[in-house]
Amino acid sequence: MANRPAPGLVIVDADRVELERLTRSSSVSAGLAQRARIVLLAGQGLSNTAIAERVGVSRPTVIAWRSRFAGKGLAGLADEPRSGRPRRVDRAKVIAATLRRPPKKYGVTHWSTRLLGKHLGIGDATVAVIWREAGIQPWRAGSFRFSTDPELVAKITDVVGLYLAPPQNAVVLCVDEKSQIQALDRTAPILPTQPHLIERRSADYVRHGTTTLFAALEIATGKVTAACKPRHRRQEFLAFLRQVARAYPEVDLHLVMDNYAAHKTPEVRAWLTANPRVLVHFTPTHASWMNLVEVWFSIIERQAIHRGTYRSVKDLNAKIRQFIDGWNDRAHPFVWTKTADDILNKANRQTTSDARH
Repeated sequence: MANRPAPGLVIVDADRVELERLTRSSSVSAGLAQRARIVLLAGQGLSNTAIAERVGVSRPTVIAWRSRFAGKGLAGLADEPRSGRPRRVDRAKVIAATLRRPPKKYGVTHWSTRLLGKHLGIGDATVAVIWREAGIQPWRAGSFRFSTDPELVAKITDVVGLYLAPPQNAVVLCVDEKSQIQALDRTAPILPTQPHLIERRSADYVRHGTTTLFAALEIATGKVTAACKPRHRRQEFLAFLRQVARAYPEVDLHLVMDNYAAHKTPEVRAWLTANPRVLVHFTPTHASWMNLVEVWFSIIERQAIHRGTYRSVKDLNAKIRQFIDGWNDRAHPFVWTKTADDILNKANRQTTSDARH
């Protein structure tokens, strides 16, 4: 009885054309295309069992869609509204739960869509949609730090003034050191970039030591005076100051520096006193980002150091000097745009402590 062929389903030509279009269309749902195929096979006189095997559905499903088409035509293949009241999710409740820390029983620091969905008894896709619409990203975290320097306003005004209105007949240099640059050698050769393939390198490496890069960036031209040294103590810093002074003879120098201890030792202060043409301008504490040489350090890290391989510190130093030579040939001015008032208005300073440096 089960395998007896069912009588062929009568399909008019116009409906047959539309059913064939639905089976070929990439814009309709897979379910609708499957129903159209069931009806077409039924129109060819195949049994319900044969249609079920060919389409990959159950025999009752074939019988149901044959009956729907026989009774309502093409309209019978559309999804009917489900009974019952549509479920509504309290968006405010989801957002409020997201902004609270997860209960201790979960042992996590922040919610995931699946965990919050399970906690609230809703789908994780619903949680994801609400987060996207509300601009909430619990998986991300940033950092911040307030400068509590009592001379914050004076230092910002001083440094920004140098950038926006440099003194006449003087050179403004941003000075700092990039320490602990590692000479890393990969344990396997790097696979170079190819069409459709990015550069690849092994995750393990051999460490051959470190170097410290001292640099003085001339903001008016972008040229860099630099030196690589094994350490970054007051001795190395003082030697670098002498090198900078020799590179710019008979001209007033204004040096922008951060508050690193080696920059303020008695030996450094004594040298500055003996060389009055060299004037130092300190950035506020926790505000070394105001030193434009940090921008240049980022450039050399991304363009020359990070993806390199070095068999020794000597090799690393040579690659750094090679980059600096090339940089000075194509250097460009570093332009500061924010005024002191812009920075101070955005700082939202907190007076929670008094860090005197």
